[in-house]
Amino acid sequence: MDTKINYFKSIKTRLFLSLCIIVISIIAVLILLNNFVLKQFYEFNKKNQLIDVYYVINNYYNSDNIDTAISDELNKISLKNNFNILIKNNFGNTIYSSNTDFYSAIEDLALSIIPEGRFNNNILEKNNKYTITKFKDNKSNMNFIILTAVLDNSYKLYIRMPVAAIEESVKISNEFLSIIAVFVIIIGGIVLSIVSKRFSEPIIELNDITKKMSNLNFSQKFKPSEAHDEIDMLGENINILSDKLEKTINQLRNTNVELEKDVEEKSQIDEMRKSFISDVSHELKTPIALIQGYSEGLIENVNSDEESRKFYAEVILDEATKMDKLVKQLLELMKLEYGKMQFNNKEFDLVELENEIIRKSAVMVDKENVVMENNISGKIIVFADDFYIDQVLTNYITNAIKYAIEINGEKRVRIENEIDEKNNKVRVKVFNTFVQFSEEEINRIWKRFYKIDESRNRESGGNGIGLSLVKAIMNNYGNKYGVKNVAGGVEFYFELDLVVNGDGPF
Repeated sequence: MDTKINYFKSIKTRLFLSLCIIVISIIAVLILLNNFVLKQFYEFNKKNQLIDVYYVINNYYNSDNIDTAISDELNKISLKNNFNILIKNNFGNTIYSSNTDFYSAIEDLALSIIPEGRFNNNILEKNNKYTITKFKDNKSNMNFIILTAVLDNSYKLYIRMPVAAIEESVKISNEFLSIIAVFVIIIGGIVLSIVSKRFSEPIIELNDITKKMSNLNFSQKFKPSEAHDEIDMLGENINILSDKLEKTINQLRNTNVELEKDVEEKSQIDEMRKSFISDVSHELKTPIALIQGYSEGLIENVNSDEESRKFYAEVILDEATKMDKLVKQLLELMKLEYGKMQFNNKEFDLVELENEIIRKSAVMVDKENVVMENNISGKIIVFADDFYIDQVLTNYITNAIKYAIEINGEKRVRIENEIDEKNNKVRVKVFNTFVQFSEEEINRIWKRFYKIDESRNRESGGNGIGLSLVKAIMNNYGNKYGVKNVAGGVEFYFELDLVVNGDGPF
Protein backbone atom coordinates (compact mmCIF):
# COMPACT_ATOMS: atom_id res chain seq x y z
CA MET A 1 0.00 0.00 0.00
CA ASP A 2 1.42 3.39 -1.05
CA THR A 3 1.34 5.67 2.02
CA LYS A 4 3.11 8.60 0.34
CA ILE A 5 0.79 11.62 0.25
CA ASN A 6 0.58 13.71 -2.93
CA TYR A 7 1.60 17.30 -2.23
CA PHE A 8 -1.54 18.70 -3.88
CA LYS A 9 -3.73 16.30 -1.90
CA SER A 10 -2.10 16.98 1.46
CA ILE A 11 -4.19 18.57 4.19
CA LYS A 12 -1.72 21.46 4.43
CA THR A 13 -2.14 22.37 0.74
CA ARG A 14 -5.89 21.86 0.75
CA LEU A 15 -6.30 23.98 3.90
CA PHE A 16 -4.16 26.75 2.41
CA LEU A 17 -6.06 26.73 -0.90
CA SER A 18 -9.43 26.58 0.86
CA LEU A 19 -8.61 29.61 3.00
CA CYS A 20 -7.30 31.50 -0.06
CA ILE A 21 -10.52 30.75 -1.96
CA ILE A 22 -12.59 31.97 0.99
CA VAL A 23 -10.65 35.26 1.17
CA ILE A 24 -10.87 35.84 -2.59
CA SER A 25 -14.58 34.98 -2.55
CA ILE A 26 -15.26 37.48 0.23
CA ILE A 27 -13.43 40.21 -1.70
CA ALA A 28 -15.31 39.31 -4.90
CA VAL A 29 -18.64 39.47 -3.04
CA LEU A 30 -17.70 42.89 -1.64
CA ILE A 31 -16.94 44.17 -5.16
CA LEU A 32 -20.24 42.80 -6.48
CA LEU A 33 -22.14 44.35 -3.59
CA ASN A 34 -20.30 47.59 -4.20
CA ASN A 35 -21.33 47.59 -7.87
CA PHE A 36 -24.93 46.44 -7.58
CA VAL A 37 -26.05 47.42 -4.08
CA LEU A 38 -23.97 50.38 -2.97
CA LYS A 39 -25.26 52.62 -5.78
CA GLN A 40 -28.90 51.86 -4.97
CA PHE A 41 -28.26 52.25 -1.25
CA TYR A 42 -26.45 55.48 -1.84
CA GLU A 43 -29.31 56.82 -4.00
CA PHE A 44 -31.81 55.73 -1.35
CA ASN A 45 -29.79 57.50 1.31
CA LYS A 46 -29.50 60.70 -0.77
CA LYS A 47 -33.21 60.60 -1.59
CA ASN A 48 -33.92 60.56 2.14
CA GLN A 49 -31.53 63.47 2.58
CA LEU A 50 -33.45 65.40 -0.08
CA ILE A 51 -36.69 64.71 1.78
CA ASP A 52 -35.11 65.74 5.11
CA VAL A 53 -33.84 68.99 3.55
CA TYR A 54 -37.30 69.61 2.10
CA TYR A 55 -38.86 69.45 5.56
CA VAL A 56 -36.14 71.65 7.03
CA ILE A 57 -36.63 74.33 4.36
CA ASN A 58 -40.41 74.09 4.64
CA ASN A 59 -40.12 74.67 8.38
CA TYR A 60 -37.89 77.67 7.75
CA TYR A 61 -40.47 79.37 5.55
CA ASN A 62 -43.36 78.49 7.82
CA SER A 63 -41.71 80.38 10.62
CA ASP A 64 -42.99 83.85 11.47
CA ASN A 65 -39.43 85.16 11.63
CA ILE A 66 -38.22 85.01 8.03
CA ASP A 67 -35.00 86.92 7.61
CA THR A 68 -31.73 86.81 5.72
CA ALA A 69 -30.34 84.16 8.11
CA ILE A 70 -32.26 81.61 6.06
CA SER A 71 -29.93 82.16 3.13
CA ASP A 72 -26.94 81.36 5.31
CA GLU A 73 -28.55 78.13 6.48
CA LEU A 74 -29.43 77.19 2.90
CA ASN A 75 -25.85 77.85 1.84
CA LYS A 76 -24.60 75.53 4.56
CA ILE A 77 -27.06 72.81 3.52
CA SER A 78 -26.05 73.18 -0.12
CA LEU A 79 -22.33 72.96 0.56
CA LYS A 80 -22.63 70.17 3.11
CA ASN A 81 -24.69 67.86 0.88
CA ASN A 82 -23.49 69.02 -2.55
CA PHE A 83 -27.04 70.08 -3.39
CA ASN A 84 -28.23 72.79 -5.77
CA ILE A 85 -31.18 74.63 -4.21
CA LEU A 86 -33.59 77.03 -5.94
CA ILE A 87 -36.63 78.72 -4.33
CA LYS A 88 -39.18 80.89 -6.21
CA ASN A 89 -42.14 82.83 -4.89
CA ASN A 90 -45.68 82.90 -6.23
CA PHE A 91 -44.75 85.47 -8.85
CA GLY A 92 -41.89 83.42 -10.26
CA ASN A 93 -39.22 85.56 -8.67
CA THR A 94 -36.15 83.80 -7.28
CA ILE A 95 -36.00 83.95 -3.51
CA TYR A 96 -32.85 81.88 -3.23
CA SER A 97 -30.48 80.15 -5.67
CA SER A 98 -27.28 78.31 -4.76
CA ASN A 99 -26.17 77.98 -8.40
CA THR A 100 -26.94 80.11 -11.47
CA ASP A 101 -26.57 77.13 -13.79
CA PHE A 102 -29.25 75.34 -11.85
CA TYR A 103 -31.47 78.40 -12.14
CA SER A 104 -31.16 78.53 -15.92
CA ALA A 105 -31.71 74.76 -16.18
CA ILE A 106 -35.09 74.80 -14.49
CA GLU A 107 -36.51 78.33 -14.93
CA ASP A 108 -38.94 77.02 -17.55
CA LEU A 109 -39.97 73.94 -15.58
CA ALA A 110 -43.44 73.63 -14.22
CA LEU A 111 -44.01 71.93 -10.85
CA SER A 112 -43.26 68.22 -11.10
CA ILE A 113 -42.93 68.44 -14.91
CA ILE A 114 -39.66 67.97 -16.72
CA PRO A 115 -39.95 68.48 -20.46
CA GLU A 116 -38.99 65.65 -22.76
CA GLY A 117 -36.12 66.03 -25.19
CA ARG A 118 -33.56 67.74 -23.03
CA PHE A 119 -34.22 65.55 -19.99
CA ASN A 120 -34.83 61.80 -19.78
CA ASN A 121 -36.72 61.41 -16.52
CA ASN A 122 -37.38 58.55 -14.10
CA ILE A 123 -39.71 59.26 -11.16
CA LEU A 124 -38.30 57.72 -7.97
CA GLU A 125 -41.02 58.91 -5.57
CA LYS A 126 -44.12 61.09 -5.88
CA ASN A 127 -46.80 62.30 -3.43
CA ASN A 128 -48.93 65.37 -2.81
CA LYS A 129 -45.98 67.22 -1.25
CA TYR A 130 -43.02 66.52 -3.50
CA THR A 131 -41.78 64.61 -6.49
CA ILE A 132 -38.33 63.03 -6.70
CA THR A 133 -37.07 62.32 -10.19
CA LYS A 134 -33.85 60.84 -11.56
CA PHE A 135 -32.90 62.20 -14.95
CA LYS A 136 -30.08 62.68 -17.39
CA ASP A 137 -29.31 66.06 -18.84
CA ASN A 138 -28.50 65.37 -22.50
CA LYS A 139 -26.85 68.74 -22.88
CA SER A 140 -24.35 68.26 -20.06
CA ASN A 141 -24.53 64.45 -20.32
CA MET A 142 -24.86 64.22 -16.52
CA ASN A 143 -27.24 62.31 -14.27
CA PHE A 144 -29.16 64.11 -11.52
CA ILE A 145 -31.74 63.50 -8.84
CA ILE A 146 -34.12 66.42 -8.40
CA LEU A 147 -36.80 67.11 -5.80
CA THR A 148 -39.58 69.50 -6.84
CA ALA A 149 -42.10 70.66 -4.29
CA VAL A 150 -44.47 73.51 -3.23
CA LEU A 151 -43.84 74.72 0.26
CA ASP A 152 -46.64 75.37 2.68
CA ASN A 153 -46.29 79.12 1.94
CA SER A 154 -46.75 78.38 -1.80
CA TYR A 155 -43.09 78.89 -2.66
CA LYS A 156 -41.65 76.53 -5.28
CA LEU A 157 -38.65 74.50 -4.17
CA TYR A 158 -36.11 72.77 -6.42
CA ILE A 159 -33.28 70.67 -4.98
CA ARG A 160 -30.83 68.93 -7.34
CA MET A 161 -28.13 66.44 -6.57
CA PRO A 162 -25.62 65.21 -9.22
CA VAL A 163 -25.55 61.42 -9.51
CA ALA A 164 -22.04 61.47 -10.99
CA ALA A 165 -20.61 61.72 -7.50
CA ILE A 166 -22.22 58.40 -6.59
CA GLU A 167 -20.82 56.64 -9.65
CA GLU A 168 -17.40 58.13 -8.98
CA SER A 169 -17.55 56.93 -5.38
CA VAL A 170 -18.42 53.41 -6.53
CA LYS A 171 -15.54 53.45 -9.01
CA ILE A 172 -13.08 54.69 -6.40
CA SER A 173 -14.38 52.14 -3.91
CA ASN A 174 -13.88 49.31 -6.44
CA GLU A 175 -10.35 50.45 -7.18
CA PHE A 176 -9.62 50.64 -3.48
CA LEU A 177 -11.06 47.16 -2.91
CA SER A 178 -8.94 45.80 -5.78
CA ILE A 179 -5.77 47.25 -4.24
CA ILE A 180 -6.80 45.92 -0.83
CA ALA A 181 -7.50 42.52 -2.41
CA VAL A 182 -3.94 42.29 -3.73
CA PHE A 183 -2.46 43.12 -0.33
CA VAL A 184 -4.94 40.84 1.45
CA ILE A 185 -4.05 37.94 -0.86
CA ILE A 186 -0.30 38.48 -0.35
CA ILE A 187 -0.44 39.06 3.41
CA GLY A 188 -3.28 36.57 3.83
CA GLY A 189 -1.30 34.00 1.86
CA ILE A 190 1.61 34.34 4.28
CA VAL A 191 -0.69 34.23 7.30
CA LEU A 192 -2.67 31.34 5.86
CA SER A 193 0.54 29.45 5.15
CA ILE A 194 1.56 29.85 8.80
CA VAL A 195 -1.93 28.97 10.05
CA SER A 196 -2.23 25.94 7.76
CA LYS A 197 1.23 24.81 8.88
CA ARG A 198 0.20 25.24 12.50
CA PHE A 199 -2.84 23.00 11.95
CA SER A 200 -1.29 20.50 9.55
CA GLU A 201 2.02 19.80 11.34
CA PRO A 202 0.44 18.07 14.37
CA ILE A 203 -1.81 16.10 12.01
CA ILE A 204 1.24 15.02 9.97
CA GLU A 205 3.00 14.10 13.23
CA LEU A 206 -0.02 12.04 14.31
CA ASN A 207 0.00 10.33 10.92
CA ASP A 208 3.68 9.37 11.39
CA ILE A 209 2.96 8.08 14.91
CA THR A 210 0.01 5.93 13.78
CA LYS A 211 2.06 4.66 10.83
CA LYS A 212 4.78 3.49 13.23
CA MET A 213 2.11 2.02 15.50
CA SER A 214 0.85 -0.06 12.57
CA ASN A 215 4.38 -1.52 12.38
CA LEU A 216 4.29 -2.21 16.17
CA ASN A 217 6.72 0.63 16.89
CA PHE A 218 5.43 2.56 19.90
CA SER A 219 8.55 4.63 20.66
CA GLN A 220 7.30 7.95 19.23
CA LYS A 221 4.88 10.00 21.34
CA PHE A 222 2.84 13.11 20.51
CA LYS A 223 3.85 16.30 22.33
CA PRO A 224 0.78 18.51 22.98
CA SER A 225 1.06 22.28 22.64
CA GLU A 226 0.12 24.84 25.27
CA ALA A 227 -3.13 25.55 23.40
CA HIS A 228 -4.50 22.13 24.38
CA ASP A 229 -7.00 22.14 21.52
CA GLU A 230 -8.87 19.25 19.90
CA ILE A 231 -5.77 18.08 17.99
CA ASP A 232 -3.77 18.01 21.24
CA MET A 233 -6.55 15.99 22.87
CA LEU A 234 -6.50 13.59 19.91
CA GLY A 235 -2.71 13.27 20.26
CA GLU A 236 -3.01 12.54 23.99
CA ASN A 237 -5.63 9.87 23.27
CA ILE A 238 -3.33 8.31 20.65
CA ASN A 239 -0.51 8.31 23.24
CA ILE A 240 -2.79 6.47 25.67
CA LEU A 241 -3.80 4.04 22.92
CA SER A 242 -0.13 3.52 22.02
CA ASP A 243 0.80 2.74 25.64
CA LYS A 244 -2.08 0.32 26.04
CA LEU A 245 -1.33 -1.41 22.73
CA GLU A 246 2.35 -1.71 23.61
CA LYS A 247 1.51 -3.13 27.04
CA THR A 248 -1.03 -5.55 25.57
CA ILE A 249 1.30 -6.71 22.80
CA ASN A 250 4.15 -7.19 25.29
CA GLN A 251 1.83 -9.25 27.47
CA LEU A 252 0.83 -11.30 24.43
CA ARG A 253 4.49 -11.76 23.52
CA ASN A 254 5.37 -12.86 27.03
CA THR A 255 2.40 -15.22 27.05
CA ASN A 256 3.46 -16.54 23.66
CA VAL A 257 7.03 -17.08 24.90
CA GLU A 258 5.71 -18.94 27.93
CA LEU A 259 3.46 -21.03 25.69
CA GLU A 260 6.39 -21.78 23.40
CA LYS A 261 8.45 -22.78 26.42
CA ASP A 262 5.64 -25.01 27.64
CA VAL A 263 5.29 -26.57 24.19
CA GLU A 264 9.05 -26.99 23.91
CA GLU A 265 9.25 -28.46 27.39
CA LYS A 266 6.41 -30.83 26.59
CA SER A 267 8.15 -31.77 23.36
CA GLN A 268 11.41 -32.36 25.22
CA ILE A 269 9.67 -34.47 27.83
CA ASP A 270 7.97 -36.45 25.10
CA GLU A 271 11.28 -36.87 23.27
CA MET A 272 12.98 -37.84 26.52
CA ARG A 273 10.27 -40.42 27.21
CA LYS A 274 10.58 -41.90 23.73
CA SER A 275 14.38 -41.93 23.95
CA PHE A 276 14.31 -43.47 27.40
CA ILE A 277 11.92 -46.23 26.34
CA SER A 278 13.98 -46.90 23.23
CA ASP A 279 17.28 -47.01 25.14
CA VAL A 280 15.94 -49.13 27.97
CA SER A 281 14.24 -51.60 25.63
CA HIS A 282 17.47 -51.85 23.62
CA GLU A 283 19.84 -52.34 26.54
CA LEU A 284 17.64 -54.53 28.69
CA LYS A 285 17.11 -57.24 26.09
CA THR A 286 20.25 -59.18 27.03
CA PRO A 287 19.95 -59.00 30.85
CA ILE A 288 16.24 -59.87 30.68
CA ALA A 289 17.00 -62.84 28.44
CA LEU A 290 19.74 -64.01 30.85
CA ILE A 291 17.51 -63.61 33.88
CA GLN A 292 14.68 -65.43 32.09
CA GLY A 293 16.99 -68.30 31.02
CA TYR A 294 18.61 -68.84 34.39
CA SER A 295 15.27 -68.50 36.18
CA GLU A 296 13.79 -71.22 34.00
CA GLY A 297 16.86 -73.37 34.74
CA LEU A 298 16.26 -73.01 38.46
CA ILE A 299 12.55 -73.78 38.11
CA GLU A 300 13.17 -76.86 35.99
CA ASN A 301 16.02 -77.89 38.27
CA VAL A 302 18.46 -78.25 35.37
CA ASN A 303 21.37 -78.53 37.79
CA SER A 304 20.52 -80.36 40.98
CA ASP A 305 23.76 -79.60 42.85
CA GLU A 306 23.84 -76.63 45.26
CA GLU A 307 26.84 -74.97 43.64
CA SER A 308 25.14 -74.76 40.21
CA ARG A 309 21.95 -73.39 41.70
CA LYS A 310 24.01 -70.77 43.57
CA PHE A 311 25.75 -69.81 40.33
CA TYR A 312 22.38 -69.39 38.59
CA ALA A 313 21.14 -67.17 41.42
CA GLU A 314 24.32 -65.06 41.35
CA VAL A 315 23.95 -64.52 37.59
CA ILE A 316 20.32 -63.44 38.06
CA LEU A 317 21.32 -61.05 40.90
CA ASP A 318 24.23 -59.64 38.91
CA GLU A 319 22.07 -58.95 35.85
CA ALA A 320 19.33 -57.38 37.98
CA THR A 321 21.94 -55.10 39.61
CA LYS A 322 23.24 -54.09 36.19
CA MET A 323 19.69 -53.40 35.02
CA ASP A 324 19.03 -51.24 38.08
CA LYS A 325 22.26 -49.30 37.52
CA LEU A 326 21.50 -48.88 33.82
CA VAL A 327 18.00 -47.52 34.44
CA LYS A 328 19.28 -45.05 37.07
CA GLN A 329 22.05 -43.85 34.78
CA LEU A 330 19.62 -43.40 31.91
CA LEU A 331 17.24 -41.39 34.07
CA GLU A 332 20.09 -39.18 35.26
CA LEU A 333 21.37 -38.75 31.70
CA MET A 334 17.92 -37.73 30.48
CA LYS A 335 17.63 -35.10 33.21
CA LEU A 336 21.07 -33.73 32.39
CA GLU A 337 20.47 -33.62 28.65
CA TYR A 338 17.11 -31.86 28.96
CA GLY A 339 18.18 -29.40 31.66
CA LYS A 340 16.04 -30.89 34.42
CA MET A 341 18.89 -31.51 36.86
CA GLN A 342 19.61 -29.07 39.68
CA PHE A 343 23.33 -28.61 40.43
CA ASN A 344 24.55 -28.02 43.96
CA ASN A 345 27.50 -25.82 43.03
CA LYS A 346 30.04 -24.89 45.67
CA GLU A 347 33.75 -24.27 46.14
CA PHE A 348 35.94 -27.35 46.70
CA ASP A 349 39.53 -28.52 46.28
CA LEU A 350 39.90 -30.31 42.95
CA VAL A 351 43.26 -31.93 43.91
CA GLU A 352 41.73 -33.46 47.02
CA LEU A 353 38.90 -34.97 44.93
CA GLU A 354 41.37 -36.34 42.37
CA ASN A 355 43.53 -38.02 45.06
CA GLU A 356 40.43 -39.62 46.60
CA ILE A 357 39.35 -41.11 43.25
CA ILE A 358 42.90 -42.37 42.59
CA ARG A 359 42.94 -43.97 46.04
CA LYS A 360 39.62 -45.76 45.37
CA SER A 361 40.96 -46.98 42.02
CA ALA A 362 44.06 -48.62 43.53
CA VAL A 363 42.56 -52.13 43.48
CA MET A 364 41.63 -51.78 39.81
CA VAL A 365 45.13 -50.41 39.03
CA ASP A 366 46.75 -53.42 40.61
CA LYS A 367 44.34 -55.81 38.91
CA GLU A 368 45.02 -54.36 35.45
CA ASN A 369 48.74 -54.03 36.17
CA VAL A 370 48.75 -50.34 35.24
CA VAL A 371 51.43 -47.75 36.10
CA MET A 372 49.61 -44.71 37.56
CA GLU A 373 51.41 -41.40 37.12
CA ASN A 374 50.06 -38.71 39.44
CA ASN A 375 51.23 -35.25 38.32
CA ILE A 376 48.93 -33.26 40.60
CA SER A 377 49.85 -31.28 43.68
CA GLY A 378 49.01 -28.18 45.69
CA LYS A 379 45.52 -26.84 46.12
CA ILE A 380 43.15 -25.85 43.28
CA ILE A 381 39.79 -24.38 44.30
CA VAL A 382 37.02 -24.72 41.73
CA PHE A 383 33.32 -23.87 41.68
CA ALA A 384 31.03 -26.74 40.63
CA ASP A 385 28.97 -29.64 41.94
CA ASP A 386 31.56 -32.04 43.43
CA PHE A 387 29.17 -35.02 43.04
CA TYR A 388 28.98 -34.69 39.25
CA ILE A 389 32.66 -33.76 38.86
CA ASP A 390 33.39 -36.95 40.82
CA GLN A 391 31.38 -38.87 38.19
CA VAL A 392 33.30 -37.22 35.33
CA LEU A 393 36.71 -37.92 36.91
CA THR A 394 35.77 -41.47 37.91
CA ASN A 395 34.55 -42.20 34.39
CA TYR A 396 37.75 -40.86 32.80
CA ILE A 397 40.09 -42.67 35.22
CA THR A 398 38.29 -46.03 35.25
CA ASN A 399 38.06 -46.01 31.43
CA ALA A 400 41.77 -45.10 31.20
CA ILE A 401 42.71 -48.01 33.51
CA LYS A 402 40.28 -50.46 31.89
CA TYR A 403 41.24 -49.75 28.28
CA ALA A 404 44.99 -49.09 28.71
CA ILE A 405 47.15 -51.30 26.48
CA GLU A 406 50.82 -52.23 26.71
CA ILE A 407 53.18 -50.00 24.79
CA ASN A 408 56.90 -50.62 25.22
CA GLY A 409 56.08 -53.32 27.75
CA GLU A 410 53.85 -51.34 30.13
CA LYS A 411 50.37 -49.88 30.60
CA ARG A 412 50.42 -46.29 31.74
CA VAL A 413 47.77 -43.84 33.04
CA ARG A 414 48.62 -40.22 33.85
CA ILE A 415 46.58 -37.46 35.54
CA GLU A 416 47.60 -33.79 35.46
CA ASN A 417 46.10 -30.32 35.84
CA GLU A 418 46.82 -27.38 33.55
CA ILE A 419 46.03 -23.83 34.77
CA ASP A 420 44.74 -21.20 32.32
CA GLU A 421 45.26 -17.91 34.16
CA LYS A 422 43.92 -15.79 31.29
CA ASN A 423 40.46 -17.44 31.28
CA ASN A 424 40.42 -18.51 34.96
CA LYS A 425 40.07 -22.16 34.02
CA VAL A 426 41.75 -25.41 35.00
CA ARG A 427 41.99 -28.24 32.47
CA VAL A 428 42.04 -31.77 33.91
CA LYS A 429 43.81 -34.24 31.58
CA VAL A 430 43.71 -38.06 31.83
CA PHE A 431 46.14 -39.97 29.57
CA ASN A 432 46.42 -43.70 28.90
CA THR A 433 48.42 -45.82 26.51
CA PHE A 434 46.01 -46.76 23.74
CA VAL A 435 45.57 -47.13 20.03
CA GLN A 436 44.85 -43.68 18.64
CA PHE A 437 41.27 -42.86 17.61
CA SER A 438 40.13 -42.20 14.08
CA GLU A 439 38.27 -38.93 13.40
CA GLU A 440 35.01 -40.87 13.23
CA GLU A 441 35.59 -42.54 16.59
CA ILE A 442 36.42 -39.19 18.26
CA ASN A 443 32.94 -37.99 17.31
CA ARG A 444 31.11 -41.24 18.07
CA ILE A 445 32.47 -42.11 21.54
CA TRP A 446 30.29 -39.42 23.17
CA LYS A 447 27.11 -41.01 21.87
CA ARG A 448 24.88 -43.07 24.10
CA PHE A 449 25.73 -46.83 24.33
CA TYR A 450 28.81 -46.55 22.12
CA LYS A 451 31.60 -48.89 23.30
CA ILE A 452 35.22 -48.69 22.25
CA ASP A 453 35.49 -52.45 21.90
CA GLU A 454 33.57 -53.37 18.76
CA SER A 455 32.52 -56.74 20.19
CA ARG A 456 30.54 -54.86 22.92
CA ASN A 457 31.05 -57.86 25.14
CA ARG A 458 29.58 -57.75 28.61
CA GLU A 459 32.75 -58.82 30.38
CA SER A 460 34.12 -55.26 30.27
CA GLY A 461 31.32 -54.22 32.59
CA GLY A 462 30.53 -50.98 30.68
CA ASN A 463 27.24 -49.96 29.15
CA GLY A 464 28.36 -47.04 26.97
CA ILE A 465 26.62 -44.34 29.03
CA GLY A 466 29.63 -42.95 30.93
CA LEU A 467 30.96 -40.56 28.29
CA SER A 468 27.42 -39.46 27.45
CA LEU A 469 27.08 -38.42 31.11
CA VAL A 470 30.38 -36.50 30.87
CA LYS A 471 29.10 -34.70 27.77
CA ALA A 472 25.77 -33.80 29.43
CA ILE A 473 27.44 -32.52 32.63
CA MET A 474 29.97 -30.35 30.78
CA ASN A 475 27.28 -28.97 28.45
CA ASN A 476 25.30 -27.86 31.49
CA TYR A 477 28.35 -25.95 32.75
CA GLY A 478 29.23 -24.64 29.31
CA ASN A 479 32.84 -25.78 29.71
CA LYS A 480 35.06 -27.51 27.19
CA TYR A 481 35.61 -31.28 27.14
CA GLY A 482 36.92 -33.81 24.64
CA VAL A 483 39.60 -36.27 23.61
CA LYS A 484 42.68 -36.01 21.39
CA ASN A 485 45.41 -38.27 20.15
CA VAL A 486 48.83 -37.66 21.71
CA ALA A 487 52.18 -39.41 21.52
CA GLY A 488 51.85 -42.95 22.89
CA GLY A 489 48.09 -42.89 23.44
CA VAL A 490 44.99 -40.72 23.92
CA GLU A 491 44.15 -37.93 26.31
CA PHE A 492 40.66 -37.11 27.66
CA TYR A 493 40.13 -33.64 29.18
CA PHE A 494 37.55 -31.29 30.68
CA GLU A 495 37.65 -27.78 32.13
CA LEU A 496 36.32 -26.18 35.33
CA ASP A 497 35.97 -22.60 36.59
CA LEU A 498 38.65 -21.49 39.04
CA VAL A 499 37.97 -19.56 42.23
CA VAL A 500 40.61 -16.81 42.48
CA ASN A 501 40.00 -15.32 45.91
CA GLY A 502 43.34 -15.93 47.57
CA ASP A 503 42.70 -19.56 48.40
CA GLY A 504 43.19 -20.74 44.82
CA PRO A 505 46.29 -21.29 42.71
CA PHE A 506 46.97 -17.58 42.19
